[in-house]
Amino acid sequence: MSLQAKKRADYQPPAFLISTVKLTVKLHPTATRVVSILSITRQGEHSAPLVLDGNKLTLIALKLNGEAHTDYEESENTLTVNTQRDSFELYIETEIDPQNNKALEGLYLSGGAYCTQCEAEGFRRITYFLDRPDVLSVYTVTVIGDSRFPMLLSNGNPIDKGENADGTHYVTWHDPHPKPCYLFALVAGDFDLLCDTFITASGKQVALELYVDKGKKDQGHFALASLKRAMKWDEEVFGLEYDLDIYMIVAVDFFNMGAMENKGLNIFNSKFVLAEQASATDEDFFNVEAVIAHEYFHNWTGNRVTCRDWFQLSLKEGLTVFRDQQFSADMTSALSNRIKHVRVMREHQFAEDASAMSHPIRPEEVIEMNNFYTVTVYDKGAEVIRMFHTLLGPEKFRQGMDEYFRRHDGQAVTCDDFIAAMQSATETDLSHFARWYSQSGTPQIRLAHNFDKEQGVHNFTLSQYTKPTADQKEKTALYIPVAIEIIDHTGKQYQDEQGLIKDGLLILDKPEITFTVSSHTEQLTPVLLGNFSAPSKVENPLDIKGLLTIFTHAHDAFNRWDAMQSLYDRCIETLYQDTTAEISPAIWSSLSQAIESEKNNLELLGECLVIPSFETLCQSRENIEVARLINARNQFCDAFAANLNSVLLNIFKGIDGGTYVYNQDAVISRRCKNVILALLARSAENVSLVETQFKHADNMTDSLGALRASQHTCVFEQLMAKFEQQWAHDPLVLDKWFALHATQPNDNILATITMLSEHPQFSMGNPNRVRSLIGSFAFYNSEKFHALDGSGYKFVTDYLLKLDAINPQVAARIVTPLTQWQRFSETHQSAMKQQLARLLNHSGLSKDLFEKVSKSLAYDSASS
Repeated sequence: MSLQAKKRADYQPPAFLISTVKLTVKLHPTATRVVSILSITRQGEHSAPLVLDGNKLTLIALKLNGEAHTDYEESENTLTVNTQRDSFELYIETEIDPQNNKALEGLYLSGGAYCTQCEAEGFRRITYFLDRPDVLSVYTVTVIGDSRFPMLLSNGNPIDKGENADGTHYVTWHDPHPKPCYLFALVAGDFDLLCDTFITASGKQVALELYVDKGKKDQGHFALASLKRAMKWDEEVFGLEYDLDIYMIVAVDFFNMGAMENKGLNIFNSKFVLAEQASATDEDFFNVEAVIAHEYFHNWTGNRVTCRDWFQLSLKEGLTVFRDQQFSADMTSALSNRIKHVRVMREHQFAEDASAMSHPIRPEEVIEMNNFYTVTVYDKGAEVIRMFHTLLGPEKFRQGMDEYFRRHDGQAVTCDDFIAAMQSATETDLSHFARWYSQSGTPQIRLAHNFDKEQGVHNFTLSQYTKPTADQKEKTALYIPVAIEIIDHTGKQYQDEQGLIKDGLLILDKPEITFTVSSHTEQLTPVLLGNFSAPSKVENPLDIKGLLTIFTHAHDAFNRWDAMQSLYDRCIETLYQDTTAEISPAIWSSLSQAIESEKNNLELLGECLVIPSFETLCQSRENIEVARLINARNQFCDAFAANLNSVLLNIFKGIDGGTYVYNQDAVISRRCKNVILALLARSAENVSLVETQFKHADNMTDSLGALRASQHTCVFEQLMAKFEQQWAHDPLVLDKWFALHATQPNDNILATITMLSEHPQFSMGNPNRVRSLIGSFAFYNSEKFHALDGSGYKFVTDYLLKLDAINPQVAARIVTPLTQWQRFSETHQSAMKQQLARLLNHSGLSKDLFEKVSKSLAYDSASS
């Protein structure tokens, strides 16, 4: 297979525009009829035919200005209409098969409901169209269904409804805001409905409607309350009001993504809507609120102002992720949220940067548009927006945002347009900073420090370097805002002589910068990249004493957490290099004192007691011997639990569980308690604590906390059996059960997963279930996925070969760990590439998988 890559540089404006769309969709499981009436205008002076996108469509009729039109050609993916007219009305009637649309793109029937997913290029599976984001149209949509589907929903406001002579009924919707077709949505089904209202800042009343599966109504109240908080926050922080009469959210079980921001009708994966104390963890509640907010915020950053082409995806996604992060920080905790974001960057985005799939936040080329939905575009994109916020400050950033909307409301624009709007709010030249949009890879910031005792001067040199990546060999210096503080052993802060550090920020915009600090104090400790001020790695050659100084005295709580993570990393590295080594008793003593000193600061303590994951540890190492690194980490965790047992046990017993409530203090307490329980469970004498918590838990957070802790104990299978018996009726909770099994590092894991894939409640057609079982194994069961005999790689590959034929999007996401072979030892690399070659040689491989696999193997050729 050889497929043509699409390149950003090849962008051409559309040859035609479509001002209005009138759709009539008559639902049928296998023969849905779609009538599309398009008002089309030729753009510019040219005589090219109209070429419409289409996929898996049966053309029934074609009319031009009301007359049958026969001058056209059909191909597998296009309909070419030959005409010299500059403006005309095109009538297209097509037939589609929703029931057998297992890819869950376009219009599909699943779980008893019709549903759509059109981003990025799914609308072409509904009707022939100019399926590109820079064609904005006003839609009027009539949905026709029978009595099994009493609720017929689409974008905008309802303007008509009624009964038809054949016993069907219809609802007509009108969206007055021009939108690209990827924002089109249609849902038909029989749901429970929750209703509320929101009064905007200008006094407009908006109807809020939340549709959930029958019997799940009580689990939707938190989502509806989250929506109202998000609407109010967006008004207060960004001055943005909602612009339709109604806002609807529908929760469905079968959905490839987390959620979708379709104008006025957001379609959600049910896992990001349904939440109640018994069945949802604190993390679930948090995610519901965050994702509800994210999709609502898209109404302006994505819908009212959308992206010109898919290479500009970070324009809407990076910006909206940043906005939802700010919202979550205001609703919960700035510290825990920041740590959560940084873990994603270090575990996943840094790995993507170092792999064959490396790309800038604004990519240059792609084969399959679905492969644009990456942690680089979303999460690194959000970090770039955060750097704008850091450089400009909140007030100027808001000015830039206001200007962005003033200039571009109702338009499809580019990342350059956003940068230009930000430039209008600052005198700082942002042209150098803009390289973040075009350069891939993770910058590494290095610190060199020497002390001239005679002169009483500390000389510091900060340098930056970005390694060549699969997509770019040449790198240039970036514009990096480095939050920095210089402290001594008492916590006293020092300023540099050159005045380069302003308000705790140093701009590293050259390959290296040198500055001096005057002090006869021999021990000065530089604290770099405070609050993760740029998506970079740091090489700061501090000893253990320096790291403990930061933990004890740094003013930024994030830096204190980060110092502890670095200390753990150093200890694990000691055990990795020498399997007979032991951690110094002095370190355990210092850690005991540090933990004791923070026993009343449960938020920071709960974060600091999390040992870096295997995935995070991989990002600072090369030629990794997986079993050895995992053993080193386990050895450290076991020693940590054993040496600090008494101090951990005292804190654990001192945390009052109380009656469950979802608020920040209670979340912090449960988080800290469950982190400590996972450590304590590594000692056999503490297993009873796990059993007791599981038995008496009145909420899902503590139940799951006990189950995760039990993974290191002999009671895991027993507790899991009880859990399944209790929750077999709830699909979302059962996903957690599947995931816990998949991440259990037992020797029979492949047999276990095979057995679970035949479980009555497992379906390859359910993306959530596949991600919970196969995805959890590939991403998070590092020990068994990376088994030295290659069995884990082969198992996942065997599954992907079957899954790709059903759902290429999900398959392409699960293949990710297999493509990130670059950091591992030669034995692992060889086994991983062998399985990638199997995929590449498979007849009928999807574009989604082909792109990732072929790039991964091509990177091997290019680097050898």
